[in-house]
Amino acid sequence: MQTNTASFIDTNLTFRVENANYYYGSFLAVRDIYVDIPERQITALIGPSGCGKSTVLRCFNRLNDLIPGARVDGKIYFRGVDLYNPTIDSNELRRRIGMVFQKPNPFPKSIYENVAFGPRVAGYQGNMDELVERSLRGAALWDDVKDKLGESGLSLSGGQQQRLCIARAIAIEPEVLLMDEPCSALDPISTLKVEDLMQELKQKYTIIIVTHNMQQAARVSDYTAFFNAQETEKGSKQGYLVEYAPTEVIFKNPAQQSTQDYVSGRFG
Repeated sequence: MQTNTASFIDTNLTFRVENANYYYGSFLAVRDIYVDIPERQITALIGPSGCGKSTVLRCFNRLNDLIPGARVDGKIYFRGVDLYNPTIDSNELRRRIGMVFQKPNPFPKSIYENVAFGPRVAGYQGNMDELVERSLRGAALWDDVKDKLGESGLSLSGGQQQRLCIARAIAIEPEVLLMDEPCSALDPISTLKVEDLMQELKQKYTIIIVTHNMQQAARVSDYTAFFNAQETEKGSKQGYLVEYAPTEVIFKNPAQQSTQDYVSGRFG
């Protein structure tokens, strides 16, 4: 990735989003996005269904590029580099900005091969056994699977599968982890394990998480962005950023009444 010397330089920020708007064709799906995502912190994106949280999340590693007609205007910077500069290698970008999806999606391969797959594709030349163990330890899964690395990743429980997906994501040594409702398909015990893991992972990674769970956002995040949606004349929903602040402010003293109403459960 090339350095954009005209952009900001702030070592405490991972992303800066300036007046970004997201379109599907001519339809403005999410508007007025201004956020600074701090380094090695957890930022939660919250809001009702249809407000564009997952759409915004996917802007950070350009997964939305895969949707025909999708585009972003405004600016999204990653460590001072314009993410949407045409010279950016999107594959390299997605290596640096990993993704964990809503439902656990292990490959139909062994536990070992699930973790080793990404580094192999990337041409990793180091000790693969050490990398697999380090990644599984980083995902708090090593003790559960160290004696069955040859077994299918699909044989694990739901919570273990999600931690395997996290191990797979960190095996390619990213700088950022994007998590799209990573606990929505998990039971409460597995959810708490993943939340504890997030607190450990933020020592090394910047984490952005989409969640519908207000208690989870309050428990795990350092900053929170609240999005809402309004109906357009044609009956579709248009998302917009209402408020972005430290999580304690969002949940205890938000600036906007709609934020207070949402986090207190009055709507959503």
